[in-house]
Formats: sequence, structure tokens, C-alpha cells
Amino acid sequence: MPRFGKRLSEAASKYDKHSTYPITEAIELAKSMATAKFDESIDAVFKLGIDPKKADQLVRGTVALPHGTGKTVRVAVFAPADRHKEALDAGADLVGGEELVEELAGGRALDFDLTISTPDMMAHVGKLGRVLGPRVLMPNPKAGTVTADIGKAVSEFKGGRIEYRNDRHGNIHSPIGKASFEVKQLVENLAALVLEVERAKPASSKGRYFQGITVSSTMGPGIKVEAGKIEDITGIVK
Repeated sequence: MPRFGKRLSEAASKYDKHSTYPITEAIELAKSMATAKFDESIDAVFKLGIDPKKADQLVRGTVALPHGTGKTVRVAVFAPADRHKEALDAGADLVGGEELVEELAGGRALDFDLTISTPDMMAHVGKLGRVLGPRVLMPNPKAGTVTADIGKAVSEFKGGRIEYRNDRHGNIHSPIGKASFEVKQLVENLAALVLEVERAKPASSKGRYFQGITVSSTMGPGIKVEAGKIEDITGIVK
């Protein structure tokens, strides 16, 4: 712990925690503070002007990051037997039907990061609410994880498509890459995410939508992105 405290203190001395920074500079700072012995993730946190207690103000969706997240995503697919080959050919790590549902209900390890299901399997998958729900692994149409086009969905999520959703405080936490990525790649990934979250703004949300964006490495402090520069970010991908 003392080593961590010293490293974090040295990183924090490189910036003013009360200041905001243009996006490129913010990401450069976040990268410079990723000094752990592993390839840290670079994450973004959005503080949104929504009321998460209202069902019509929830923000959820998916976005294909241009450069992926740098993380290997393990995908499990629930589908009828005649769709298994399609899912496996697309790169699924685990594929099954009712038998897989029963195995997971019986205590099989959840050794995957994402689940995708065909619509006709959801009547069975729904029984796993208490198993998948707490781990936020339940397939959902809004997240693009309940679909008839299994092959396409598996390919996209394995290739860098991610799901985002607000938490109970109205914030969205999402990875945008690894510290080993080039600054330009991280900026373009963040731009794509910002644009999609902007598009997902609830019609009933009033006032300023983006109330703050912070970027950080896994072990580093948060760097505030300069307010009023959202257009500069989204302009990269428009």
C-alpha cells in the first residue's frame, strides 16, 4: 500500500484536480498516470442530467468503439441447436440452449462477460434472473443482446461493441481502451461513446445533459474534461 500511495501522489502532482482539460490533454494525463505493472484500462465517467428514478429517463444502449477496448470479451449465447454453429463461427465462447440454462441455474460458473440470446430463447433465459441479474448479464433488447441476428451480434461485441447504461446515481462508467493505446485512438473511442450517449438523451430530460466527463486509468485519479467542449469531441466522428 505505501508504494501505491507514493505512486498516486506522484501522479496527482502532474495535474490540478480542480481544473478541467481539453480532451486530448486529459487523455494524455490519464495515460501518463497509468504506471502499474499491467496494461491499465482507460475509463470514462459521464455525469448526466437525468433522474435515474424515472423509467423514462434511463440511458442505455450500445456503441461500436472504433478501436475496441483492448479487452478479450467472453460471449455466451443462448440459441436453439440449429443456430449453434452460426454463433460459434462468429466467435462465441459458449453456446447452448435449454440445457445451458439449466446448467447455469444449477450453479455452473459464469465464466463469460456478456450474454446474447435469440428472442425465442428468452422464455427460458428469463428463469436466470437471479443468476444473471446481479452480474448485469441478462440479455436485453435495448442493449442489442436479444436478437435474431446472432452471428452479427457476436461478431460486433467480440470486435469492440460495448454496452453502456446509467447507474442509480445517473452516471455512466465505460472503458474506452487501454493505456497502451495511442492518444488518438482513445480520443476517437471517447468521441464515439459521447456521440451515442448524446443520441440516447431522454426526451423528458431537462436542463444540461452532460454535466461532467472524467477520464482515468484503472489505478489513477480522475481527470476532468473541459466543460463546453462536447461539440469538439463529437465533431471527431460526425
